[in-house]
Amino acid sequence: MEVGGHVIRIFDYVNHVLAEDESSANRTHDPRWMRIQRPVITVGGELTLETLDLVYDENSKYYKAPFQVKANGGMLLIDDFGRQQVRPRDLLNRWIVPLEKRVDYLTLHTGRKIEVPFEVLIVFATNLAPRDLVDEAFLRRIRHKIEIKDPTWDEYREIFRRVCTKKDVPFDSRGLAYLIQEHYLKPNRAKRACHPRDIVDQLCDIARYLSVPPALSQDLIDRACNGYFVEI
Repeated sequence: MEVGGHVIRIFDYVNHVLAEDESSANRTHDPRWMRIQRPVITVGGELTLETLDLVYDENSKYYKAPFQVKANGGMLLIDDFGRQQVRPRDLLNRWIVPLEKRVDYLTLHTGRKIEVPFEVLIVFATNLAPRDLVDEAFLRRIRHKIEIKDPTWDEYREIFRRVCTKKDVPFDSRGLAYLIQEHYLKPNRAKRACHPRDIVDQLCDIARYLSVPPALSQDLIDRACNGYFVEI
């Protein structure tokens, strides 16, 4: 994107996925533009007020677009909201005008401000109480609040099955039943939706270290869970 002789790079190989028809053979549009799928950009503790504005690269002489510009037309997920280096109140104050007016204002290194569209679905995800993060006035601006509770056992099993498929770990219902009995029911441990992903990742790491195929065996399950869960 060019503004008053200044170039702003929006495309990001890390966060953007090219559209299926985006190839040199099929390209019928200006080659300076890339067709992408609707972006889903996730940011966490690295988010600061500075990363929500243009960043000027002295070497290449162009600007790097901030997260919300890269997410235009898609979704910006602010994960672990409330655990960033910047105060939640300051971060939310930055969004008041864009959320209401659907436009954002960015600053060039010359001091000039430019107006850009703000067609982004912003999702704030947190495990902290909303009252500890923001006041009632700002909560009214976020019209949709969705509480995501712990999964049921059926949901947990389905999540675990999908994670195994994604990680190329053979799914074994007996192994999962053993995991639930030994590491949830016996210690009376609460189940979380993130547990299947984390446990399978832990199991794969251990299997790789032992030079054995990853599987839902009792030994690997015990090793993974004993290394993952900590009694508080």
